[in-house]
Amino acid sequence: MAIQHAVLALLAGGPSYGYELKGAFEEAVGPQWGPLNIGHLYQILDRLSRDGLVVAERQPQPVKPDRVVYEITPEGRAELARWLGEPSPRSGGFRDDFFLKVTAAARSGEPATVRTVLGNQRGHLMRELRNLDGLRRRADDPVVGLLLSAASRHVEADLAFVDDAEQVLLADDGAALARLRAPRSEAASPERETGPTRAAG
Repeated sequence: MAIQHAVLALLAGGPSYGYELKGAFEEAVGPQWGPLNIGHLYQILDRLSRDGLVVAERQPQPVKPDRVVYEITPEGRAELARWLGEPSPRSGGFRDDFFLKVTAAARSGEPATVRTVLGNQRGHLMRELRNLDGLRRRADDPVVGLLLSAASRHVEADLAFVDDAEQVLLADDGAALARLRAPRSEAASPERETGPTRAAG
């Protein structure tokens, strides 16, 4: 996940410190992302500092503990430009927990199992879509609105997949599921039950 590059983008606007960066990140990406863990953020800043992409300066404060302020380096700006100039592949490819559930349900050969898996997912996605729509209507920042719109489109695509799975797996009175039913393991042969014959000697 490119949070480190998002941090570089925030620092490109000027030096900043941990909690200020946390607030700026959360404001920039909107509520659908969730809060940024401050400990994780400091790990990212330490890594960026070790890689020479930012420099850290400790600034004393009259009452509070010293504040560490981070500033992007020329190398950091070059890395940010490189990242912005590249396309973004899906971070997880097409590996998906729900697809594995559909696979397992289909291989069971049980229509009721498939209906349960698809129905549960459809209900979850509908609730998520309603929540995203509400957040989008309340969003003042146009970029946050765009991000929420993109999230909604992803959910709509997932809903379309649920519909596709239902049509393919359940539309023919279980014939497709019967063909997909996981084969039963063959009865164990005597060799499998007792193990390989040990050579005499």
